[in-house]
Amino acid sequence: MLLMNGPGLRNDEHKDIDTFKLCMAESGFQIKDFLERSSDKVPKFATATCAAGAAAGSFVVPPLRPDYLSELSPASLLAPGFVRSRTVLAEEKGETSSQPAAGARIIDGKSVAAQIRAEIRSQVDDLKSQHGTTPGLAVVLVGNRTDSSTYVRMKKRAADEVGFYSVDRTFPESVTEDQLLACVHELNTDPKVHGILVQLPLPQHINEARVLEAIQVDKDVDGFSAQNIGNLCLRGGKPPLALPCTPAGCIELLQRSEIEVSGKEAVVIGRSNIVGMPVAHLLQSMDATVTVCHSRSKDLAAHVRRADIVIAAIGRAEMVPGDWIKPGATVIDVGVNSKPAPESKKGYKLCGDVDFDGAVKVAGAITPVPGGVGPMTIAMLLKNTVNLARHAQGLPRLPLRRKATGT
Repeated sequence: MLLMNGPGLRNDEHKDIDTFKLCMAESGFQIKDFLERSSDKVPKFATATCAAGAAAGSFVVPPLRPDYLSELSPASLLAPGFVRSRTVLAEEKGETSSQPAAGARIIDGKSVAAQIRAEIRSQVDDLKSQHGTTPGLAVVLVGNRTDSSTYVRMKKRAADEVGFYSVDRTFPESVTEDQLLACVHELNTDPKVHGILVQLPLPQHINEARVLEAIQVDKDVDGFSAQNIGNLCLRGGKPPLALPCTPAGCIELLQRSEIEVSGKEAVVIGRSNIVGMPVAHLLQSMDATVTVCHSRSKDLAAHVRRADIVIAAIGRAEMVPGDWIKPGATVIDVGVNSKPAPESKKGYKLCGDVDFDGAVKVAGAITPVPGGVGPMTIAMLLKNTVNLARHAQGLPRLPLRRKATGT
């Protein structure tokens, strides 16, 4: 089931539809090749760029093929998804520079999401060839809201890209609750459908909770059923069949960027059921020491200043200033907000919950907004669908969390 209408935020957090559409556009699935680079040690390979990286004059380095690794010196490697500055590239080519690289490395969610989608496509091909199963995703849309329709189109495009079987159920605003429940029941019994997504919000005359609770747990593609959340929180029990998409995306960004979590101080700002609560439990499961802050927390700045990892998911534009960030800390900014920008055509621009311009000078790594966490939400929805298809075949799930090296 779906408890959000955009990457990492609820519909009521959007200031207007234009902001929502811009936010969605930034979660696109095409990564443009930006340049080719070669040197004596490193073969040519394409690199990609995100908006923030391009503005900063930096380039994103994609994951390297295994056959490259023996040719690279340790100093030449940076984790997938990180942005390398022009200075670093110049140093690797043997060029001299009097100015060292400054500021945080940018964790590029677009690049990481593209990598995940490529992996999912391969997993889908394996399921088809080895088990005769195609992962199926059903999307139920009620009404003609522009924001909901835009987000549903993006999900369908992503599902088509990785080779899913797709089912669309579209109803007018006047649909009755019984008709919607009958649709969910039909999808529950369809063996070709492995994940069911009901796009929110629903019309006021429909009980959303009743409709969402009607989705079987083994088709709960958003991972928010009581059973999935309960299994997420329990230690040593059964793993959830699906994980909340945005929190899982945050963990993927940390792990694929080689950010150490075990033993670190992590501060989660926000305690929503959508992001804050589940991401806190995921971090705990990775042996982080987690503090969850919220609107009633005393001296929020003091909590944030001691954090090695900050997950900002409170929905307030640039609430966290740069001087709250511990030097070298990792910042994952889930917020998507708008702020006035008279110089832009629309009069505003998107920003996160963290003051990026201030934090990037202090942090060790940071996600931009847009282009950070946002693209990960749909990627993790696809991964959930694959896991539910594997579950239906009696196959083990694809894990999210890497095992910590400690006890």
